[in-house]
Amino acid sequence: MQCKNFASLNFLGFAENARIINSASGCVSKYGVGSCGPRGFYGTFDVHLDLEKRIAEFTGTECAIIYSYGFATVASAIPAYSKRGDVLFVDEASCFAIQKGVHASRSKVIYFKHNDMDDLESKLKQQEIMEGNDAKKSKVTRKFMVVEGLYMNTGQICDLPRLVELKYKYKVRLFVEESLSFGVLGDTGRGVTEHFNIPVEKVDMICGSLEYSLASTGGFCCGSEYIITHQRLSGLGYVFSASLPPLLARAAIEAIDIMQEQHDLFSQLKSKAVKFQNLIRKIASIEVVGNPESPVFHIRRKNSVSNEEDLKF
Repeated sequence: MQCKNFASLNFLGFAENARIINSASGCVSKYGVGSCGPRGFYGTFDVHLDLEKRIAEFTGTECAIIYSYGFATVASAIPAYSKRGDVLFVDEASCFAIQKGVHASRSKVIYFKHNDMDDLESKLKQQEIMEGNDAKKSKVTRKFMVVEGLYMNTGQICDLPRLVELKYKYKVRLFVEESLSFGVLGDTGRGVTEHFNIPVEKVDMICGSLEYSLASTGGFCCGSEYIITHQRLSGLGYVFSASLPPLLARAAIEAIDIMQEQHDLFSQLKSKAVKFQNLIRKIASIEVVGNPESPVFHIRRKNSVSNEEDLKF
């Protein structure tokens, strides 16, 4: 009996790509199978620096930093900047990694309704009014909006144009977690900024995972050199964890090479996502939650299913 795995996040099929596998295997004889320590203590290899440079070039940002574990990336990045006394505006449908980062920061957390920019603006206004009553405190209070480019829990795409508008209107920093949208959205897979044709410098920091579209392990953050350099001393997952195994860094570089060479990968992915969603939406007993162009969506039963016939196309 043959089965299809619809739970995989291997969007571009890179997990079984022979070119990537061979590239990673070729690193073993040179570097071994792992690193000897954290990046700041004998754990940095030339391939790590190459990957950081390639990510920065690919995303169009000044600088990038890589982590050895995707989950730890945003969970380390948030508390590296937001501390006790600061304010985080977080989408209520944010993924677990964001939730852990928010908790670790010990900042004041204000959740807004999922992808509801009116509710977000309402909460930004309320915070602005509160700060107006305490001018001294407002000068030292940093404010951040934390969202996902493509939400793991809903399959929806963030409203980046409106988020950028609110960022400048209320003087708030914007962090976008792009683990799912990187290598998925945009004509060349550069993520939600390319999807909406918004300059990447409008976003203060982008975090992403190497574990989905790139089929490797680890994560990355990119942005201005000032912002990223700070993480090399303050990002707990970077400072205290063994660095990414060199063979996996090499695999990620090869995956980026393929993404730059084969732009049709992303139009094909979008087409497949649209076709499959259109197909399953025809099932009367099924409710599909997610953006029509997203390869990530949730399938729910509208009512209880009494027999197998109710689930047929």
